[in-house]
Amino acid sequence: MAVIKLMVEGGKMTPGPAVAQQLGPMGVNMGKVISDVNEATKEFAGVTLPVHLTVNADTKEVSIKVLSPPTSELIKKELGVKTASGARLKQRVGNFAIEQVIGVAKAKHDAMLSNEFISSVKSVLGTCQALGVLVESKEVREVLDEINDSKYAEEISAQKTDVSDEKKADLKEYFATIEAQQEAVKKAEDAEAAEKAAKEETKD
Repeated sequence: MAVIKLMVEGGKMTPGPAVAQQLGPMGVNMGKVISDVNEATKEFAGVTLPVHLTVNADTKEVSIKVLSPPTSELIKKELGVKTASGARLKQRVGNFAIEQVIGVAKAKHDAMLSNEFISSVKSVLGTCQALGVLVESKEVREVLDEINDSKYAEEISAQKTDVSDEKKADLKEYFATIEAQQEAVKKAEDAEAAEKAAKEETKD
């Protein structure tokens, strides 16, 4: 038995060089394997996740195991963003409801080492912080302090994942102001950099 480990975008595996290099020598029906993987991962559209293929060298049969996507990928999918912030302390990429954090924690809990669900929630919050994601229109460290003070205990205990339309609108409105501020700062920095470059050219 040979195990081939791949990272695949849900429902969009293609016969690229990396796949062909690993599957080609196995003598399996590559088209069928790709089709089967895409079928098995279609619910994770837009998410990159690990897939393990176990190949029987004698029968050429391939069994597919879809592993849990990385927490960061689930968060980005939920936010509808392709990339995270490259400068998380300056650039925010989204604003999560606590219910969305709980939803990601539910998807990842079985794959995490934590036994208690609240530990999985805190782990997801840590990833939100690393990606530059606000939670409940606040910095993650503030939300963690609130959780330690038993705020959101009811939501976490019930593993609530539904977000009201009113709350979604409030989070979106708040983030719009953050985006406007970030854009203003970026424009000011770009203008300053352009002015500095112009002065350097003048010196030359």
